[in-house]
Amino acid sequence: MGERKNLNKYYPPDFDPKKIHRIKKPKNQQKKIRFMLPVRVRCNTCGNYMSEGTKFNCRQEDVITETYLGLKIHRFYIKCTKCLAELTIKTDPKNHSYTVESGASCLYNGHEDIEEEKKKKHENALESLENRTVVSKREIEVMASLDELKSMKSRRASLSVDYMLEDLSRRKKQEEENVEEELLIKSIKFGKRIRTDEEKKKNYEAFDEKKKKKKKPKKRDSGTVCIISKKKTGLESLYHNCDNDSDDE
Repeated sequence: MGERKNLNKYYPPDFDPKKIHRIKKPKNQQKKIRFMLPVRVRCNTCGNYMSEGTKFNCRQEDVITETYLGLKIHRFYIKCTKCLAELTIKTDPKNHSYTVESGASCLYNGHEDIEEEKKKKHENALESLENRTVVSKREIEVMASLDELKSMKSRRASLSVDYMLEDLSRRKKQEEENVEEELLIKSIKFGKRIRTDEEKKKNYEAFDEKKKKKKKPKKRDSGTVCIISKKKTGLESLYHNCDNDSDDE
C-alpha cells in the first residue's frame, strides 16, 4: 500500500540531469539528533547539575581539523535544562571517553579513575616487581649484618685477656718453628750418594762369604762305573732286542 501513495513526477523529454547544479554542502554540516549524556556535567552559568543518561535534542558536527589514527572526532551542542545555555561535548577516541569542551565542567567520575589506576598498575607491573626484589635484598642484607654483629658480641663476651695472650704466644711459637724448618730444608743438599772406604770393604766381605757358602760339586770315584739305565719304549726297545739276538748267534 505504501508504494501507491508515492507522488509521480513528470520528466520532460529534453530533461538532462547533467545540467542540474549540485548543492555544495559544507564539510562541517550540522545534524539534529537525539543524544544522551555520557558523563556527569555541571553548568558554568547557573551551576545546574546534569547526571549521566539525560536525553537532549542536540546538533552534531564533525571536527575537521582533528583526527585520531584516521578516526573522525564528533562535536555535540547541548542546552542546559535550567538556563538553556549552550554546552559543547567532544569525543575522545584515544582514551575511549568524552571531553567537555566549553560551557560546563566534567565532575569527578570514580569509574574512570579506577580504570586508569588499573591500567597504570598493569603497565608498571615489572617496575613494582623490581622494587619488591630490591627491598627484599636490602632486608636480607640487614638481617645478615645483625646476625654477624650478634655473633661478634657473643665471642668478645666469652673471650678473656689471658686467653688472648696465650693464643698470641702459640702463634709466635708456630711461626718460629716454621722458620726453623724452612732453614733446615734449605741447608740440606740433595745429590748422589758417595760410598766411603769402610762401606766398600763391608760390601766385598759380604760378597766373599756368599761365594764360600755355595755348595761345591761332588767328585766321582775312578774305579766305580755308573750305569745309567734309561727306560726304552716303543721302537727303540725292539731295535735293542734285535741287536742282542744277533750277537748271541
